[in-house]
Amino acid sequence: MFVPCGESVPDLTNFTLLMPAVSVGNVGQLAIDLIISTLNMCKIGYFYTDCLVPMVGNNPYATEEENSNELSINTEAVLHIHLQTHSAYGGPQTLSVQEYKSKSFCEKLLAWVESSGCARIIVLSSSHSYHRNDAQLRSTPFRYLLTPCLQKSVQNKIKSLNWLEMEKSRCIPEMSDSEFCIRIPGGGITKTLYDESCSKEIQMAVLLKFVSEGDNIPDAVSLVEYLNEWLQIIRPCSDGPTASALPWKIPSSWRLLFGSGLPPALF
Repeated sequence: MFVPCGESVPDLTNFTLLMPAVSVGNVGQLAIDLIISTLNMCKIGYFYTDCLVPMVGNNPYATEEENSNELSINTEAVLHIHLQTHSAYGGPQTLSVQEYKSKSFCEKLLAWVESSGCARIIVLSSSHSYHRNDAQLRSTPFRYLLTPCLQKSVQNKIKSLNWLEMEKSRCIPEMSDSEFCIRIPGGGITKTLYDESCSKEIQMAVLLKFVSEGDNIPDAVSLVEYLNEWLQIIRPCSDGPTASALPWKIPSSWRLLFGSGLPPALF
């Protein structure tokens, strides 16, 4: 499934895999864009499987004319070594899964995670805001999920952040006697990945935000900063009371996020 760029497969033992889920507003994908661009991650390979929609385009993280014409596909894996914590972060850019193949893809991805030696997976996702209940409407729009085997090692840190765990809701909302379960409407493969990781005892965390479709750039920035509270990927430029905002680097591809504008020939 994983094809390295070089002659050998990179050693990913104890790495943290950051990945998006294609979800409402593409918030997870935009958040990963910010991380890749800010950390200037380098490409180490790509995922090849018939479970994904084949896509190709220009380099979405081009910084100069020389690398702007490089071709990029939708499932490239990138890498960054975090020198302060001696940990590493990497992840595929975007995952457009073929219809009816989401479970198969999740199984293949998790099998690769186990064989590669990655320590844990963090999935960035989103969910429809209009599905929130009254309690969720009155609280923060962020939620998290931890698989049981990850909960043991990070629950103290998560508790110190005062984060809210994703609540259970009725499996069939229209039925008052329906059982309660975790539901992530609009979350794409998020729930499947979480369930499979629970059953396979894989360390996974899901961080998501309740959003609506539209200009979801602010949602992506806030989701990345939510993640940064935990991982401390980057820190403010100064530590004083007037510390500036986190210096996230906007990728060049965002210039065309809403199209290239109206052609002058129309007028």
